[in-house]
Amino acid sequence: MGNSFGTLFRISSWGESHGGGIGVVIDGCPPRLDLSEEDIQPCLDRRRPGQSKLTTPRDEADQVEILSGTFEGKTLGTPIALLVRNKDARPQAYDEMKTKFRPSHADFTYQNKFGIRNHEGGGRSSARETIARVAAGAIAQKLLNMDQVNISTYIDRIHDIECPKLEEVPTLESIEASPTRCPHPETAAKMESRIIEAKKAGDSVGGTIICRVNGLPIGWGAPVFDRLEADLAKAMMSLPATKGFEIGSGFNGTFLKGSEHNDLFEEREGRVRTQSNRSGGVQGGISNGEELYFRIAFKPTATVLQMQKTVNEKGENTELMGRGRHDPCVLPRAVPIVEAMTALVLIDHKMKHHAQCLSFQNDGL
Repeated sequence: MGNSFGTLFRISSWGESHGGGIGVVIDGCPPRLDLSEEDIQPCLDRRRPGQSKLTTPRDEADQVEILSGTFEGKTLGTPIALLVRNKDARPQAYDEMKTKFRPSHADFTYQNKFGIRNHEGGGRSSARETIARVAAGAIAQKLLNMDQVNISTYIDRIHDIECPKLEEVPTLESIEASPTRCPHPETAAKMESRIIEAKKAGDSVGGTIICRVNGLPIGWGAPVFDRLEADLAKAMMSLPATKGFEIGSGFNGTFLKGSEHNDLFEEREGRVRTQSNRSGGVQGGISNGEELYFRIAFKPTATVLQMQKTVNEKGENTELMGRGRHDPCVLPRAVPIVEAMTALVLIDHKMKHHAQCLSFQNDGL
């Protein structure tokens, strides 16, 4: 339970942080799509550890292998299995965690729910599981490219250092220009210093990530329980370390009156547009053709290299020093993960929209 995501484009991930590897099975991918490891690897390269001094030094190339679902470079319409093997696992670094619960980690809850847990790097609860999401998301993004749907994701804030609002959608090159993945150079430099400062102190920092989707057609999404923003919220809140999701005006919109907040309609550029976009591109759970815009909050990394109070499996008070290799800030590597989950939600909604509304054309409607 809890290891699958999506309806028509459905993924199931498996694997643990220090086990043999991480994998994903994708069911529902259309047939005859050109697909090779080279289509997936660039996305994994953006997520992998050891990219810069801001990330964990774990040395993993995260090379993907396609095990099934393709033939002669094209998808078959059958399940696609992807595997990334763990090469630099060091489970011995977690020996003390075998009997002690790490503060703000899943150790305590996993132990109480299942009566057993993999203490090596957190096992299934490790953020290394997100390899599966990024690999599957790369295929979803390739499908979305056929509709010219562009997903742009970047860091908006680290700790108390915030990027100015960017009117223009930043290019991938400007986002990747800094290891922080903030496209505003002056702010990126300050963010980098703040992360390094926390790392030297054996501490960590959090922040927020913005995702902007352009080229989204009108009509993707659904009413009531399957609203587009509801599925996006679930996708984002399923990521490790997430603590908040807001779309469009978000919480700031609560400070406005209805007359100030409403997105007024007008005819522009040969179609219906809105004068503002406080709705964030979604109304009634369905995309309205404007930019899809949302923000996700990530907490500081739970593992800090400082002595902290905790309890052991017997319920006795004790202390624990954080060990292992961890990011002092998860946000730079979370950017491609957010993109992947966004792509997975969008391709699923595209397929559901086509299945319900475009499969059968009725001129009487």
